[in-house]
Amino acid sequence: MADHTPSLESSQLLSADLPLMTSPPPPSMVNGDGPQQVILVQVNPGEAFTIRREDGQFQCITGPAQVPMMSPNGSVPPIYVPPGYVSQIIEENGVRRVLVLPQPEYHPGGHSPLHGPPPPPPHAHLPAFIPHPAMIPPPPHPMYSGVAGGAADMGSQYIPQYHAAHLFSEQVSTDSHSPHGRQQLVHRDERASKTYERLQKKLKERQGGGGRGGPAKDRPNSPPPSPQKNHCSPAALDIHNGVGGKGEHEQWQASAAGAGKDKQTGKTSPYIETEPEELDEESKALQSLLSTISKPIVTDIQARTALLTWTAPEAPKSEDDGKEDHGSSLQTLSYEITVSSSGRDGKYKTVYSGEEVSATIEDLRPATDYHARVQAMCNCLQGSPSEAVSFTTLSCEPDTPSPPRKTSGTKSTLVLQWKAPCDNGSKIQNYVLQWDEGKGTGVFEQCYYGPQKQYRVTKLSPASRYSFRLAAKNDMGISGFSEAIDLCTSGSVPAPPPSPDLVKAGVTWLCLRWQRPTSSPGDDEISYVLDMEEEGLGYGFQPRYDGDELSCTIRNLHRSTKYKFRVSAYNAEGKSSPSQVAEFTTCPDRPSSPCRPAVRGKVHPNSFRMSWEPPNDDGGSEVTEYIVEISEGTTGASWEQRYHGSAMEYLCNELAPGSCYQARVYCVSEGGQSPLSDTLQVQTPPVPPGPCLPPRLVGKPKAREMQLRWGPPQVDGGRPVSCYSLEVCEVQAQEHREVYQGPELDCTVTSLLPGRTYSFRLRAANKAGFGPFSESCEVTTGPGAPEPCKAPHIVCKSPTCALISWESPPCNGAQVSEFRVEWGVAEGSMQVCYSGTGLNHEMKGLNPATIYFCRVQAVNVAGAGPFSEVTLCQTPCSVPAAVSSVQALREEEWGDETATDREEGCEPAPSRYCPSSCLGLRWEPPCDHGAEITSYLIDLGERQPIAVGPVTRYIIQHLQPDTSYRIRIQALNSLGAGPFSHTLKLKTKPLPPEPPRLECTAFSHQTLRLKWGEGSSKAAPSDSLQYHLQMEDKNGRFISLYRGPCHTHKVQRLMESTSYTSRIQAFNEAGEGPFSHVYTFTTPRSPPAPLKAPRIERLDDHTCEVNWEASPPMKGDPIVYTLQCMMGNSEFKQVYKGSTTSFQVSGLQPSCEYRFRVCAIRQCQTPPDLTGPYSASVTLSSQRGEAGAGVGGAAPRGGAAEAGRAKRSLTDEQCAALILVLFAIISILIAFVIQYFVIK
Repeated sequence: MADHTPSLESSQLLSADLPLMTSPPPPSMVNGDGPQQVILVQVNPGEAFTIRREDGQFQCITGPAQVPMMSPNGSVPPIYVPPGYVSQIIEENGVRRVLVLPQPEYHPGGHSPLHGPPPPPPHAHLPAFIPHPAMIPPPPHPMYSGVAGGAADMGSQYIPQYHAAHLFSEQVSTDSHSPHGRQQLVHRDERASKTYERLQKKLKERQGGGGRGGPAKDRPNSPPPSPQKNHCSPAALDIHNGVGGKGEHEQWQASAAGAGKDKQTGKTSPYIETEPEELDEESKALQSLLSTISKPIVTDIQARTALLTWTAPEAPKSEDDGKEDHGSSLQTLSYEITVSSSGRDGKYKTVYSGEEVSATIEDLRPATDYHARVQAMCNCLQGSPSEAVSFTTLSCEPDTPSPPRKTSGTKSTLVLQWKAPCDNGSKIQNYVLQWDEGKGTGVFEQCYYGPQKQYRVTKLSPASRYSFRLAAKNDMGISGFSEAIDLCTSGSVPAPPPSPDLVKAGVTWLCLRWQRPTSSPGDDEISYVLDMEEEGLGYGFQPRYDGDELSCTIRNLHRSTKYKFRVSAYNAEGKSSPSQVAEFTTCPDRPSSPCRPAVRGKVHPNSFRMSWEPPNDDGGSEVTEYIVEISEGTTGASWEQRYHGSAMEYLCNELAPGSCYQARVYCVSEGGQSPLSDTLQVQTPPVPPGPCLPPRLVGKPKAREMQLRWGPPQVDGGRPVSCYSLEVCEVQAQEHREVYQGPELDCTVTSLLPGRTYSFRLRAANKAGFGPFSESCEVTTGPGAPEPCKAPHIVCKSPTCALISWESPPCNGAQVSEFRVEWGVAEGSMQVCYSGTGLNHEMKGLNPATIYFCRVQAVNVAGAGPFSEVTLCQTPCSVPAAVSSVQALREEEWGDETATDREEGCEPAPSRYCPSSCLGLRWEPPCDHGAEITSYLIDLGERQPIAVGPVTRYIIQHLQPDTSYRIRIQALNSLGAGPFSHTLKLKTKPLPPEPPRLECTAFSHQTLRLKWGEGSSKAAPSDSLQYHLQMEDKNGRFISLYRGPCHTHKVQRLMESTSYTSRIQAFNEAGEGPFSHVYTFTTPRSPPAPLKAPRIERLDDHTCEVNWEASPPMKGDPIVYTLQCMMGNSEFKQVYKGSTTSFQVSGLQPSCEYRFRVCAIRQCQTPPDLTGPYSASVTLSSQRGEAGAGVGGAAPRGGAAEAGRAKRSLTDEQCAALILVLFAIISILIAFVIQYFVIK
């Protein structure tokens, strides 16, 4: 083996769950040790190894195990592996081991061998090591050249490191069940083996049973033929080595799966697959013949080429005449060679297609494992590929390395470093580094030879350029040299550079550039520092730039300012002296806008004078010129330049009056044009408009009005006409008065007199004032209605009668034909009360003390004149009207009467009124007819009338109980008494009842039953006589206990030995009677509570112990207990009295039954003592010494007679409970019957 072997970092070997299928044994190995060899197949833990025995059966061996395999002819038996895996053979002490490892993927660009320590002894749990072919001396002839497809072909393969994370990605299920995560595929092994045997049988039948082919035994070394897919033959099922591209079961189920497998394995076939049934027998036989081609033979293997030869398939001889069939068909055979570098079952690529039986494969990679197979084609038929032959290309010299790179350096040294190139199968032993010694002539000399990947070159010149190139060498030879690379050593401090130059100047920036020092070498890395000094600050030079560029833009400078600059150069060795100082000045900035222009003096209708101030900032240069622009209107759409010069004022003339102008100014200096100033808006004053045309009449003039219309003046004076003024005068008066002023072009003139001639004149006005009057226009009005009458005169004859009189107005050219008089109590609701030619009218039926309104209107043929002014008239006062709506006052409203009487100054009424002697009245106040009502008179019939003040309610007192009265009311004022109201009949109620006597009929320590009066304890709520029972609480207040018609009441939840005070009151419809005097009742002390049944414990046949529960003391009073015993049916007798809660009873007779009961006694401080109720009795049976409770206890377990007697005897409590249960059941049944039969 070689000195260095790469380690295979494999942790996943062959999954033994996949079937391994054998083929006919290959020829003997060339390097066999003898006629027989033993090979150990190493099976890892948790995996399985499947072999096929001589009888054709499959055997599965699970790991960990080493399976010995005997080779009788000295050759290694074939081991077929699944796709993505390869088999390797290692030999140790004359024993060969077969390892199945994942096949690494092909990565373009070559790979480097891995060198490591010698491999450890192989074990079942350790990864295997494979010798590298480059470390083995080349044999005189190719190794294992006579083996066709055996596992021994893999013995000298070069296997680099790999990553097997994606292998078997399509065959291993995610829900695996094996310990190592591999899917159990035992059922697929059986199916694959059966399908394989069935295919072999069919092929043998086709070759031997058809009469044209020989038996299968004539070709012992040929693989079994399989169907092939093309355009006229059935789809091929590639069952080579028993493994398909995606699984045996899927490929053998349908021809489409076989097509998918061919795509995965790299087959390139232009034919279309069809169903197997479409081929005739002759085509099937020809296809089987094409599939019998043997695998190719590899010769003349070089590093990048290999020669492949193969034998054409021979046609079988006929049994009849011994001649070959298909002779004519085999004359047109073509072949296709496919090569795979990713394993025997990896992807295959077509590298040759032709009719020759040999081909040279080129463009191979050195020291790489390849698998090649050949496929025969005839016309439209294509046979199955042959078995793959494995070969490994030879090693060669390394690839050309990359140029070395500089990692560090000084003035006299350079440290170079490089990367190893691809070794092409042989380890790189040395590197050759050459240089030109800094001469630059292109002649290189060797400066280093050795295995290191870096080298330090010393004794070099400072700031000098050197060229280097690199080559690699292994056992196969030396590679080509890399490209030459130029490297420089460090130099000295650079010389001072020239002074900087100005490229371009701005307002706040300067762009400078400088030159590289002339004495510095071009490859020297030089950086620059630019210093700047601002004039007048006194800070000196300050650095503004540090870098390797030869130009720089200095920003954030002041405008129109002089700056000084100098530049220095530095490298790794130091910094040079600064250059000469250069002075540059920034450009001036454009000035700011001038101040907003202002108007100087008065603005005239046709001109104005404007002035402005210079800009606050001139930009660093003097302003040379000002430009004035004028725009008419407020939009500023068009501007006209009116002035340019150095003056700062200007007279704007030739303007239109009443127009709006905008003016703006900007200035110009060396720095440029300034922004525009703020806009000045100027409004020229307007002038009054010119004269208008005379107004003209519209339509026919009326008696008191006419409509006039006119047009605007021809000259508006620079402002729109805002209003017009129309003046009128009578022709005889010659005095004008204004009748209209407004913006309208027409007007209706009113308030004219009928039949008069009027003169009208017009003038227009704008913001400047009124213009001149127009010429006069005379118009005559027509006749009109009468003038308004004077206010009528009214005289009241009585409170219900008045006389109205009036005068006739001017008739305006037509006699008055009628007068209309309107009368009403409100000015807006007057009605015509008279129409005629008279001058007076009498109104009757008026109300006293009432204000009336009156007016008069005159009518002629021209129409009705306006009404006269309204005259007010008030009738005299009178006695009040009759009182209406007299009603009885309810008793609950009597309480408010006292407050009402007190407020109105009447006599205070008593705090309470008795309905038996009082009657309440209320009424609505009548109309007082102008005089305030001073009092009311209440007439009771036979009794003397009662006079009351001006109130609307009153309570009459001191009447007879249960008596009827007829009542009427009369109002009085200062003028007299008014009429009486209607009669109201009312009756007083009888007297309220007296309180009954209160007594206590039953009492306990918590309750008191009180009784009063005569009658049943329960009464109907409709009884007229009812009672109110009260009891005094702890605070001394009486609270209500009962209110109703009953005569008894039980007071509960009281305290023992406590006195309670009560009183009672009777009431009915007449009212509430007085309360009775106070009654006091006291509750007695409470006896002790009943005890539970005592517990009996028999001590012996004649003695028992009785225990009972203790009762706490009651308000400090001690508790004693009394125990009674009854023997048989006799009476209870006291056997114990004391304060303890247990007692031993002795002298019991064996054949008697005893009953015990106990009670508590309260020993009060004052006699007598209070005895509580007895507890339930407990029975003690003398039989068998057992005791049982008489009520609620267990029955005695003695004889039958005792048990029967105990069951028949019931206590009072048990009887009461039984009666209660029966009553509840009967009630439920009755309710159910009523619900079902009556309600429904």
